[in-house]
Amino acid sequence: MILPIVAYGDPVLKKYGEEITKDYPKLSELIENMYETMDGAFGVGLAAPQVGLPIRLFIVDTAPFAEDENLTPEEKAVLKDFKRTFINAKITQEEGDEWPFNEGCLSIPDVREDVFRKPSITIEYQDENFKKQTESFDGLIARVIQHEYDHIEGILFTDKLSTLKKRLIKGKLTNISKGKINVDYRMRFPNQKKKR
Repeated sequence: MILPIVAYGDPVLKKYGEEITKDYPKLSELIENMYETMDGAFGVGLAAPQVGLPIRLFIVDTAPFAEDENLTPEEKAVLKDFKRTFINAKITQEEGDEWPFNEGCLSIPDVREDVFRKPSITIEYQDENFKKQTESFDGLIARVIQHEYDHIEGILFTDKLSTLKKRLIKGKLTNISKGKINVDYRMRFPNQKKKR
């Protein structure tokens, strides 16, 4: 089932996510719905706060990035096959010189800005079967994971922008929070009673 994606301005997006256990109600159904929601919105990642749940859960599927003409066949193959569920994640290390990449977010449609992030990360998490994992990632996969990880920490990519950039996009952000935007996927706007 496709879930409505929570729009910028909703307080749930600023909450620090709570850890969950394998007894979390209907967890496998939630994960399945999140993948369906992400795919329906042509995203590469989706965090539980974006569907209104302040818990430490996010999913990543970088297959859409594999279409990029500028990538090597090896890079395309890695991105095409990367699909993961992260539960109770903790980034334990970020390394390298920060590099900019133009990021967007399903909760903040039509806003894209360069965000600086470290190129390599190590992350501890539990998979959908609650098996503990520790892995290291770099490049675009690391970036997508960092973006989604920020969501479970209550951080949006717009929080990482300069004061000037924030000022320049303030009007767009206000319009998004008021529902004054056209998107081709279901969204839930702050203070809005009926679902769209």
